[in-house]
Amino acid sequence: MLQSLAVARKKPRGLSKLRKVVDDTCYLGGRRRGAILKEEVWYDGSQLVKYSLAYINPRVCSEDHGRVLGYDNSHGHHHRHFMGKVRPFQFSTYAELVDRFQREIEALWRREDEHSH
Repeated sequence: MLQSLAVARKKPRGLSKLRKVVDDTCYLGGRRRGAILKEEVWYDGSQLVKYSLAYINPRVCSEDHGRVLGYDNSHGHHHRHFMGKVRPFQFSTYAELVDRFQREIEALWRREDEHSH
């Protein structure tokens, strides 16, 4: 019986395999010691199917597990996390999203640095 269950659970042939192509976690130091930048990206064949970008700093944001800024497409839709609030956003390409995320992080860090003096 166990053998027949194992056979029944096999994936149909011809389906692409979901693969994680980016899995980066950067632990920040200096003024941002304890903060984290994360990026995860999954593809099915040549198609982007899942992504997550996050700046996590519990000293800046106590909500949303410390996520100050983040973008992902979990739960079937593209959305932006910012200081505990989640809102949908218009996704165009992943490259454009990475550029947007980087610009927003740089602006956040400038403000953080101004307030720390």
